[in-house]
Amino acid sequence: MKKIKNQILVSKNKKPIIYDVFFKDDNKPKPVVIFCHGYKGFKDWGAWDLVAQMFAKAGFFFLKFNFSHNGGTTKQPIDFPDLEAFANNNFSKELDDLNRVLDFLFSNNPFSSQINKNNINLIGHSRGGGIVLIKAEEDPRINKVITWASVSDFRIRFQEETPEFKQWKETGVLYIENGRTKQQMPHYFQFFEDFLENEERFTIKRAVTKLKKPYLIVHGTKDPTVNINEANQLHKWGNASKLFEINEADHVFGAKHPWTDNDLPNHLKEATQASINFLK
Repeated sequence: MKKIKNQILVSKNKKPIIYDVFFKDDNKPKPVVIFCHGYKGFKDWGAWDLVAQMFAKAGFFFLKFNFSHNGGTTKQPIDFPDLEAFANNNFSKELDDLNRVLDFLFSNNPFSSQINKNNINLIGHSRGGGIVLIKAEEDPRINKVITWASVSDFRIRFQEETPEFKQWKETGVLYIENGRTKQQMPHYFQFFEDFLENEERFTIKRAVTKLKKPYLIVHGTKDPTVNINEANQLHKWGNASKLFEINEADHVFGAKHPWTDNDLPNHLKEATQASINFLK
């Protein structure tokens, strides 16, 4: 199995995207899986490398990447050295980043002999789940979509009636502490303004209701971050959705950062295997 880390995708007038690929180096076209991390996430978080290896061993070409404004840099892709970029992130940028990754795969690229361009699939974790659902609905290049512990509604997360939201609107910046790194993570008010400007596009219910592609929802029954009710909601809206509940699993399926074990935690292994079975 081949593992190529920290490749840089450059686009004119845009922040670069850093990505990893995992695949069997046999020059045979393989189904592609593109993995999108969630809020305060990054491609090297926890056990994502082990997930990538499991997909590659199962015969997939697996690509994971950092959103360009996730707070990492090309020199330091782990954690959040660039808080200014993080503050300027929004859903439009994340969807544009995913589109840039897709365009790269469909171009004449170094991995062209390894990928089946007629079999492109998306996986999104948490907030990334909302992003992949919107993209899968609007982009004919996508075959299937999978969400792990996904949100079902972006709007409700803004909590517009709270004093914190009103202060955010007045000051233009909101700080949220990262529990692990203890950084004060800034969010500029442009994030909400971008949402409002594109609210119809960013309504996950609209995307799922219109989605005609096979869709797998994976969610833990003990997720403290995104309640399993959101998975049930997504399943209710879906036309061709399947719901796979993992009993007792949390938001990250038993993983943490850093992950030093050589094996996947059981719940994450279950999520990965269910996803492989669905794509096959």
